[in-house]
Amino acid sequence: MNKKPNLSILTIDYGAGGAERVISLLMKHLKDDFNITLVIFYNVVHYELPEGVEMVVLLPEKRKTKKLYLKILDSIKLIYRYNKLIKAKNIDVSFALLAQANIINGMMAMKHKRLKTLISERCYPSIVYNYNKFSMPLIKILIPMFYNRNDALFSNSVHINQDLKENFKVKIQMSVIYNPIEIDEKKKVIPENIVFEDVLKIVNVATMEPRKNQKLILDALHRLPKGDYYLTYYGMGHLYNDLLSHREASGLNEHVNFAGKVTNIQDYLVQNDCFVLSSETEGFPNVLLEALSVGLPSISTNCLSGPLELLNDNDPVNIANGEFYQAKYGILINEGDDEGLANALNFFRTHPEVRQHYSKVGFERAKMYGLPEIYKQVKDLLTN
Repeated sequence: MNKKPNLSILTIDYGAGGAERVISLLMKHLKDDFNITLVIFYNVVHYELPEGVEMVVLLPEKRKTKKLYLKILDSIKLIYRYNKLIKAKNIDVSFALLAQANIINGMMAMKHKRLKTLISERCYPSIVYNYNKFSMPLIKILIPMFYNRNDALFSNSVHINQDLKENFKVKIQMSVIYNPIEIDEKKKVIPENIVFEDVLKIVNVATMEPRKNQKLILDALHRLPKGDYYLTYYGMGHLYNDLLSHREASGLNEHVNFAGKVTNIQDYLVQNDCFVLSSETEGFPNVLLEALSVGLPSISTNCLSGPLELLNDNDPVNIANGEFYQAKYGILINEGDDEGLANALNFFRTHPEVRQHYSKVGFERAKMYGLPEIYKQVKDLLTN
């Protein structure tokens, strides 16, 4: 019997983010074909670890940071410790996700000539890495220098790959593999049960940080008759108190609930009438796919990247300010357009037959991202 290859999966942590969710799903199949070591920088764990998978924390003494100079200092230790791990565990394939891990993976490719290295970009680089005056100049040096040392790259959007090629000089083999989803036919909205309700129940799921722009939904609700809509936020983050204050200032205390972090989000999505993605930028919005997978009618900003691909087959749209666009599998609005969102919410509330339609087609759309098919694509990159 052939020995299974030794695979390490390198990433920042195993928290509640989108990349971590993808890892948790892929490992359910990867463990059958590889000996897996999940290698994380910081001891942040949200998802369960599949049986047979080992986890190693490279910096158990450190806390996750967003400060650039601390990331650089941490990286020195990370490079040293990950290099030792590759040798000690005789790693055959190193699979990294997210920029810092991808850069380190490129360094490992330079040190270990027999090592196969695969990297995955999970966000739109020109927007996400431009968070201060030092970050973008540095990343413009590091990405071409070290990404190109790897064997291959995949992202979750054609727009991400285009950005990497045009603006960051990435020249290695690039492909697009969308995020996987587990479909449960028994856990979904029944389209025939969608009828007009006095109160439209809206749900948003996201970390409370600037690029998720949850304030947009509060601003939209402020434009609408109070009592006709009820919003539930799932998630936490450093903007929590700001959003609480904005809820109060908007007179929405009785109409907006902050429910905190939950697991098994699909169980909560189905209790609502529509999902709203308010982001200014995404890589590929997992939670929008989760909403489609339970047949929940959805409204999303047309941000880079992901929503246009998910909701309209990546066919370009032109949306006037204050308006919305009825795409193939959901409704699109412009980024930051609270008037457009208010109009879309009012349209959903007063047209239950449209919500019925989007419930049906959205669920069918989600099936295209089923875990078994997506895993085949990832396995092919890892093994060939």
